[in-house]
Amino acid sequence: MPSKNENDVLNVADFEYKEVSLDELEQSLETELEEKVGDLNFLQEEHEHINNPDHLGETVLNVVWEQFMNQVATTAGEDFIKENRGLHLDLRKEAHIQTTENFAEGKIANHNTKIDYQQRYDDWQSNFQKDPNIEHKTSNYRYNEEQQVWEKHDTRSDSWKKVLNKDARTDFDKGRPTGKNTANTNMDHTVSAGEIIRDPAANAHMTREEQIAFANSEKNLNLMDSAANQSKGDSTMSEFLDSERDGKKASERFNIDEEELRKKDAEAREEYEKRKKEAEQKSIEAGKKSQKEEAFRIGGKALRTAFMTILAALVKEVIGKLVLWLKSAEKSLKSLLEHIKMAIRSFVGKLKGLLVSTSDSVITTIATSIVGPVVGTIKKVFMLLKQGWKSLKEAVQFLRKPENRGKPLSYLLPQVGIIVVTGLSGIGAIALGEIIEKGLIALLPGLGVDIPILGSPANLIGMLMGAIVCGVIGAIAINLINKQVAKQQKNENLSAQIDKKNEVLQTQDKLIKVKIQKMGNAKENAVRSMKDTREQAKDIISEAMTTIFREDEEDHSEILNSTAEDLADLLS
Repeated sequence: MPSKNENDVLNVADFEYKEVSLDELEQSLETELEEKVGDLNFLQEEHEHINNPDHLGETVLNVVWEQFMNQVATTAGEDFIKENRGLHLDLRKEAHIQTTENFAEGKIANHNTKIDYQQRYDDWQSNFQKDPNIEHKTSNYRYNEEQQVWEKHDTRSDSWKKVLNKDARTDFDKGRPTGKNTANTNMDHTVSAGEIIRDPAANAHMTREEQIAFANSEKNLNLMDSAANQSKGDSTMSEFLDSERDGKKASERFNIDEEELRKKDAEAREEYEKRKKEAEQKSIEAGKKSQKEEAFRIGGKALRTAFMTILAALVKEVIGKLVLWLKSAEKSLKSLLEHIKMAIRSFVGKLKGLLVSTSDSVITTIATSIVGPVVGTIKKVFMLLKQGWKSLKEAVQFLRKPENRGKPLSYLLPQVGIIVVTGLSGIGAIALGEIIEKGLIALLPGLGVDIPILGSPANLIGMLMGAIVCGVIGAIAINLINKQVAKQQKNENLSAQIDKKNEVLQTQDKLIKVKIQKMGNAKENAVRSMKDTREQAKDIISEAMTTIFREDEEDHSEILNSTAEDLADLLS
């Protein structure tokens, strides 16, 4: 407990602390002292930054750095598009796996690198009459405006069928075996060439050679009366056999075995569907393989962008520390290596944040590969807007600071001017870099050739020159403004430092008083404790002597032992 006279030593009127022990008071003062020393250190650091052109350089460097990484990411996306046959990234199933339904509607899986479905579709469409100016003598023809193809009404199936060009069947007929002229027979395609040519499934998944191979296979060929064969034409076997003329079916008109022909048709169609199914499965497998390859291609580009971002960040740290080394008084190999180590440690410390910016670059690469180079332009505009908004926000925050309220405009306006000029320097670096890039390409077109990952030399030179020019102009403008306010700022800062140092000294004085009082209390308690112990020992010895002289017995060992034990307990 504090002594009765401790208030005289501490002069409690100097303290704002009441009803607390000396230990608590000491701890509170130490915490207060630590905070005030921290405030003083901040003021000293702030004093170093006043009128320091490095702040502008850092702002411009960060803007140029962001633009450079945007260029790296955008170029990687553009490189992907070039390597992807000019196609943007599309990993959707329908972009790689061709379905019959989409093929029939002209929706082509252009991203499939294994099969050229566009060529297949063009070849398929070349079989049909497309010219709307063709004149047909009969009225059973119509022009389908939606599909841009001529159609003919088939009375047997009561349906409209696309009209084939005259040479559409030529390659089917070249390898077809002929019938026996003496017997008036022809070798008929059970599943007709016309049906195969019109079939979107066959043309989507089977090559022309595979179609012809089936058409002229043993499964599909059938020896038929030449008149019956001509009457059948492009109709299916069922349509031909079910048709009537003058009340008679085909089997009666041509004296043919209907049951045998229907059996033959079923076998041929079974084989036809089997081959189409196998071909469709090959299309699916080819699409999946193509889809996987495109995913690997964009993955490779994204990884290269991530690597470039991380590598460039390390280089940026090293360059920054090299600049510090060049500014330092001691320039030795040992100090250089130490600065490089500092750069690496700083890089590792920023790695978590760097991974975020790396993911942004990767996203830009993927977005460019999906949308195209317009992403890079959008990001440049976004950087311009972001830098402008940042400058405006900083200016407003400065004006709203409590310590700036009530200060004259002659003080506030130059400070806001510094913030605005710094922001405009970053914006100018982007805009001027764009102008310089276009001018260089106009003068020397060779500078517009892209370098893998980095982009064109014109772009890199434009960014660098834009940053230098705007940085110099901004530095000159800021230095002119700073001449008006730097002295006032430094005086205010030094005044604040003096006040803070006085606060530190006052707190230190209070802390010293508390520590002196604690030491005095400890000394006083020790003296009091020794006095109490001496009195108790005196009493114990006195009592023992009285007992000894009062007893008649000569053996006093027991009394002496008891007295020794009491003294030992007292001194322990």
